[in-house]
Amino acid sequence: MNARSFLLGTVLAVSTAFAEPKSGLPAEPGTISVEGMLDKPVKMQVKAEAAIYFLAIKDHAVGSMAPGTVVTLIGISDTMFRVRGRARHGDVAGWMNKDNFIMPDPTIPAKLKAFYERTKEIEALVATHQVALGMTTAEVQQSLGKPSRKSRKVTAAGQEEKLEYAIYDKVPQAAVGRAPDGQLVQSIIYVKVETGTLSISFKDNVVTAIEETKGNPLQGAKVKIVPGPVFFW
Repeated sequence: MNARSFLLGTVLAVSTAFAEPKSGLPAEPGTISVEGMLDKPVKMQVKAEAAIYFLAIKDHAVGSMAPGTVVTLIGISDTMFRVRGRARHGDVAGWMNKDNFIMPDPTIPAKLKAFYERTKEIEALVATHQVALGMTTAEVQQSLGKPSRKSRKVTAAGQEEKLEYAIYDKVPQAAVGRAPDGQLVQSIIYVKVETGTLSISFKDNVVTAIEETKGNPLQGAKVKIVPGPVFFW
């Protein structure tokens, strides 16, 4: 069997929040849960007979994996992989040394870590309705909502897109009305007024420029930069 078949990859153009580990166990310090991170699981093959441990610090062996066993990657640390598969005594989830596996693409662990760290940055931006260079179209719309206007063009160099967002503020205005007893009373109401326009340019689905085309919607804040999307084959 070709080693490439052991890895089910996916292209990640949109970052979403990570799913909680299906095992229900919190991640150990210095480890990252990758279960549910990708649309498809990462499969690997056990290289040689090896022990599988309950903790990443190699505490308490819970079984042994036979050579050729196919497992699913569900966690990573600097030196260990947490996997789910069938040990000699039955189904198990636990930690094994990284060098115990045949992995067609050795960059997968680094990509998973980069994807995890990038997602945390995107989550923070979305939570505060901010935009940054390096975000995708979907991430910008998740953060800012539906754009007021959008345009797109395709050139020999690739696809370019522009989203424009009208920025509104609530401006106080005096209003006069009648009280139940018939007397005139004055009150303050807040009217939604467009105060600025933010233009966001994309090249091949990634933000390349952020421009204030009207007013000062960024309010002098420094434009942030996040790494671009992480791609898995």
